[in-house]
Amino acid sequence: MAAEPLSIRDAWSKIPSPGSTETAYERFTGKRMERILAIVVAIGSAVLGAQALISAMGSLSAADPAHLVTLIVVFVPLAAMLLACVVGWGVRTFSGIFAVVYVLALAAWPTVVDPSDKGAGDQPWIFFLVNVGVVAAMLAFPLRLQFAWAAGMPFVYGYVRLVQGEFSREFWVTTAFDVSFTLILGVVIVSLGWMFRSVAAGVDEARGQAVASYSTAAAAAAAEEERAAMSALMHDSVLAALIAAERAEGERAEELAVAMAREALTRLANTEAAVAQEGSDEPVGTSQIVVELRRALSELGADAIVEERGGIGLIPGRAARALVLAARQAIGNAVTHANGRGLHIIVEGHADEGVVVTVSDTGSGFDVEAIGADRLGIRASIFARMAGVAGTADIVSDEHGTTVTLGWVRS
Repeated sequence: MAAEPLSIRDAWSKIPSPGSTETAYERFTGKRMERILAIVVAIGSAVLGAQALISAMGSLSAADPAHLVTLIVVFVPLAAMLLACVVGWGVRTFSGIFAVVYVLALAAWPTVVDPSDKGAGDQPWIFFLVNVGVVAAMLAFPLRLQFAWAAGMPFVYGYVRLVQGEFSREFWVTTAFDVSFTLILGVVIVSLGWMFRSVAAGVDEARGQAVASYSTAAAAAAAEEERAAMSALMHDSVLAALIAAERAEGERAEELAVAMAREALTRLANTEAAVAQEGSDEPVGTSQIVVELRRALSELGADAIVEERGGIGLIPGRAARALVLAARQAIGNAVTHANGRGLHIIVEGHADEGVVVTVSDTGSGFDVEAIGADRLGIRASIFARMAGVAGTADIVSDEHGTTVTLGWVRS
């Protein structure tokens, strides 16, 4: 039973999120359709090619080197195209080569054939491959060139036949029938290829829209779930702490109410962080705090000096996380409101006392006393967060800049 949710999570992780940089979803159906068309073309072209090869070998003469060269020039690209269609690699390239080579060979055919061969009912082997040239163009070229090949190839064939028959009456009759039949068949082949590709593209587009809609719905569901969790946190932790503080009577009750309020403020402040859980409370040194602050600078796209001073200064992990998150908020404020001018960060550790983090900038500053109660970026993310771990936070700001001092002292 546990394998099914895991598989769903794995599948969901492969779905692009809304706003991602991907411009299109994978053309799964389109790729499958191209593969099917290539296989079908390979089968049909192999049958016609075998028929043409048998006919060519029967009419081949050692005294006719031009005929032999034409045979090699036509069948080598044809074999390469068939192989590419079977293996699924280089289909467009080799199909395009055959389509062009075959047109040239067909146009040059009157210079290759024996002038004595003038039978209207006897078709040379190269004429068996007219529609193979059309399907090769269908695999290799854009739609306009596909129709150009389907419409132009039969007329090239007809002209060559008339030249071979010296435009005699009997050649006109048979050639007109062959040209009309080949023209209709070529247009049908190209039209079917266009139709199948259009259907596949429509399926891929519908699939992409469905995935995008599902991603949007999932994101909305996640936001609603987070809102519900936040509401539950407010109800279960913050309100409970306030009620306990209101009803506290006696020193013991007051200590418990303070502990509950501290825990609630810490959890509330940490909900905006990537890691909402408090995690381990193992001691953390100033070097780890410096590493986290440098990572925060990189994520925020800010450039500043992070200076480490003092001794080891080990503090509990919960206090270190509060210092890092509060300092991160101060850095974000400096980047947003002061464009990061003169941003300087100092981390001072004292082995027996605690850690002090100072974030300063040389921006235009602001009035600290005018901070509204709804400014959670400072009230909750800095003051409340540090209060939640029995730390201190102080902000001094004037026209010369702003300095945020965060501290945690061992009691």
